[in-house]
Amino acid sequence: MVGDFLAEWYVWTKALHVISVIAWMAGLFYLPRLFVYHVEVVEAGSPTDAMFQTMERRLLRAIMNPAMMGVWIFGLALVFTPGIVSWDEVWPWTKAASVLGMTWFHHWLGLRRKDFIAGTNRVSGRHYRMMNEVPTLLMVVIVVSVIVKF
Repeated sequence: MVGDFLAEWYVWTKALHVISVIAWMAGLFYLPRLFVYHVEVVEAGSPTDAMFQTMERRLLRAIMNPAMMGVWIFGLALVFTPGIVSWDEVWPWTKAASVLGMTWFHHWLGLRRKDFIAGTNRVSGRHYRMMNEVPTLLMVVIVVSVIVKF
């Protein structure tokens, strides 16, 4: 039965979930910082512009996208593991809403990367700095939700 399998592999699933979260969060913190420097320092069409676009693409595609998929796959496996999540409590709902917010932010960053490629970025460095706080706020909600289980 699936529930038995998930219960037997619970600690491995949780470990892989945490590893995926760490990798995803690193990217969610770093990519907006790259955008800040890209918009404030780099001249469009320059060799440095091409270098930043390469770094941003590799970060998003090679680290962030696989990590986000891992978060979702292992997170859903944990949700379906018998006895782990009680949907009668508030914490799983606040965590789920925050993970959806993180996913939205991830996709927003992907769209901004496409703006740099097209040469149509209209977002300021200040705006990217402010948006860089979004994953921090969501992380706080997630960690408090899971640890405190209010």
